[in-house]
Amino acid sequence: MTQELSGLNDQEYNQLKDAVVLITVLLAGADGEIDQKEKDWAAKVTQIRSYSLPDGLKEFYQDVGEEFNEKLATAIDRYQGDAKARNEAISGELANLNEVFPKIENRMVASRLYESLITFAEHVAKASGGFLSWGKINVDEKHLLGLSMINPVEDY
Repeated sequence: MTQELSGLNDQEYNQLKDAVVLITVLLAGADGEIDQKEKDWAAKVTQIRSYSLPDGLKEFYQDVGEEFNEKLATAIDRYQGDAKARNEAISGELANLNEVFPKIENRMVASRLYESLITFAEHVAKASGGFLSWGKINVDEKHLLGLSMINPVEDY
């Protein structure tokens, strides 16, 4: 666990790491199917963030990236079937982060992490569709895009 995310126990830290995988499944599967482009792009964004974000988040995304593909495959298997039921189940799991974010002592890092999850969701949503299969967010994705199940995190 990174020093910047102090205040969390291992289980809470793992919930945050797993959220990146769940967001991938939620947004990529919003239209009923998860295609390879979406999975590949989510893994790539995780990798890019492991060296391009500010300290604290860099290390977080390095940790996420270590097991991302394996955890993504497991999550896709776990949430097979009806997209509506999958979206409800994942939204419920992501809502549990509302108890985790307040425990992060560094409020600026907590806020940046929250924002990074929102922008991560946008990247996954844009990975498929549109002109040359890039940039179009469909109606199902648009509904989930803001991750409204997670309360906004202020850096006060």
